Amino acid sequence: MELRKDYLLDRWAIISSGRGARPREFKPEESAQSEKICFFCPGNEHLTPPEIYRLEKANSWQVRVFPNKFPATELAGTPEIRTDNDFFTFSNPYGMHEIVVETPQHGQHLHDLAKEQILEVVKVYNLRMKELQKNPSAKYVVLFKNHGKEGGASLVHTHTQILSMNLVPSIIRQESDAAESFQKEKGHCPYCRIVDIEKGSYRKCIETKYFAAFTPYASRYNYELWLFPKRHLTSMQDLNYVELQDFADIFQKVLAKLKELGHPYNFYLHNAPPGRNLHFHLEFTPRIARLAGFEIGTEAYINTVPPEEAAKFFRGEI
Repeated sequence: MELRKDYLLDRWAIISSGRGARPREFKPEESAQSEKICFFCPGNEHLTPPEIYRLEKANSWQVRVFPNKFPATELAGTPEIRTDNDFFTFSNPYGMHEIVVETPQHGQHLHDLAKEQILEVVKVYNLRMKELQKNPSAKYVVLFKNHGKEGGASLVHTHTQILSMNLVPSIIRQESDAAESFQKEKGHCPYCRIVDIEKGSYRKCIETKYFAAFTPYASRYNYELWLFPKRHLTSMQDLNYVELQDFADIFQKVLAKLKELGHPYNFYLHNAPPGRNLHFHLEFTPRIARLAGFEIGTEAYINTVPPEEAAKFFRGEI
């Protein structure tokens, strides 16, 4: 595997032929369960890499964590990023890549779980992210979920992925740079102000005591939604226990609406990189419309569902 940078742009790719060998449980024309054995179901624990962590209840695991058998990053080679011949910047994709199986029930999805179960899952997310951040070569830790075939899931049994990297992703650096530049000029966090505005706008979706969810003004995806803490926090791991319970509440509500929407989706966490001041948030991107040449070629998006209309769905008005 190799981590490679674009000739000129701040854009990176992980070249990994091994990832192409991942098992896939989706048929070419439909998202159907394979007849093969599920690697993530109880009784098949021996089919995964050695377990890292489990949350147990009544002598049975409820959440299970283990290394990804087909990792995008691994503790091999060197984390040092080098450049040869002016244009060829590269490194090993150095880090750890873990799988979090959120429930032993094969037919359940994260959006089917009760608030109490989701709270326990989120605690495991935070526990594992903290652990991965301990490696001095970990410049950033990514938490993300792929749901459904078009969302990039290769296995039916619900799971989330956490991986550490030896660089900060370009989008995270761009967000951090923009937020810090705004704060230097205006004297306050831009996202704190955005949350304050959007929780009173037509794009407001769901609000709890400590969190607000809204469809972003320049939404790229149909029914895209962002979830922010109202208090300025740079990491999900900084939530206190009361806030964590409130997060589980609004997280469950958002997931329930995504289930109702009935399409594949992704979500991913944007924490601040070490030493930066980015307001942490979770982004949800349903995968309804396909990206085509215009979007890929320009990195501009055509969204056929205005965020103001999408917010009505999340509010339960349509």
